[in-house]
Amino acid sequence: MKLLLTSAGISNPSIAQALEELLGKPISASSALFVPTAIYPFEDGSRQAMRALRGEAPTPLAELGWASLGLLELTALPSLRLEHWLPALEKADALLVYGGNVAYLTWWLWRSGVAHNLPNLKNLVYVGVSAGSIAVTPSNCDAASNLEVLPLDSEAALNADRGLALVPFTMWVHVGNPDPIFADHTMENARAWATTSGWPTYALDDESALAVVDGRVTVISEGTWARFEPE
Repeated sequence: MKLLLTSAGISNPSIAQALEELLGKPISASSALFVPTAIYPFEDGSRQAMRALRGEAPTPLAELGWASLGLLELTALPSLRLEHWLPALEKADALLVYGGNVAYLTWWLWRSGVAHNLPNLKNLVYVGVSAGSIAVTPSNCDAASNLEVLPLDSEAALNADRGLALVPFTMWVHVGNPDPIFADHTMENARAWATTSGWPTYALDDESALAVVDGRVTVISEGTWARFEPE
């Protein structure tokens, strides 16, 4: 599995080029599955999911001109036969994992069985946006805010501070984004959190992303980013 971990999707030509390099072919010749699950915990989650699928969200992903695009709904998978959904994942060139609530997404990636299968899919490109990126790291920097919209006795809430640990670093995204909901996503706060996270931390603005291949991390940026070490 190869990973492209973004703050705000395929937001500039450099990130688009990195995606095609990971795919090994043009986006227009590639197939993808879209995962909207992370957005559901929010009050207007269903509307936001539809906007993302229509290409109306400010995080370019579904609208890139894929040769084919399907929907992979994580919450449905435990009730389905494995042979009815896993082949589609195995055949896909890219898994597009949309943003939202990290804790909810992490739980359903694990509960659905997708997380278990990801390391075996050597040719798949996992493309994360915001929460979709943080979910594959060991620790969730958004745990406190995630709990504000989750039932506190849910499995997702009880494990809110954990990620899937598919990569050996953590992430802080949307640094400097002017939207009030990201007011605390500053480089200073990222640095402070990194000192106690126990892992190296990449802080990315919306023009930056990380490509991870065989454990090697490459930063792609037309904006601002930093890497902080834990104390």
